[in-house]
Amino acid sequence: MCDEMDKLGKNIGKVPVIFKELEKTDPLMHEKILAIDNLVWSDGALTRQQKKIIAIAIAASLRDEHAVYAQIAGAKNLGIKKEEIEEGLRVAFLLAGMPAYVYGKTKLEEAYK
Repeated sequence: MCDEMDKLGKNIGKVPVIFKELEKTDPLMHEKILAIDNLVWSDGALTRQQKKIIAIAIAASLRDEHAVYAQIAGAKNLGIKKEEIEEGLRVAFLLAGMPAYVYGKTKLEEAYK
């Protein structure tokens, strides 16, 4: 399962500790989450990079600190430019307001120091 966890890390940027523990405490749930994760992050009509920008905008809109950091880390691993993420955050601003934009922009600046 280590290869799958490595793949998950590449998909989202950082594997949450609770998910690592889930592999031991609830292997079936762990397996199902990995399967859907691989489905969602696979290139399709949208590229993994485009999906990552969407994920960052959603996480910023929800002001989910862990998710924003994990998704930005994943974006950096995929070679996504800071400017591309900033455009995604502008969409979050349009739909979720200034707090979402400021939150995401702050985390982005911290991550790209």
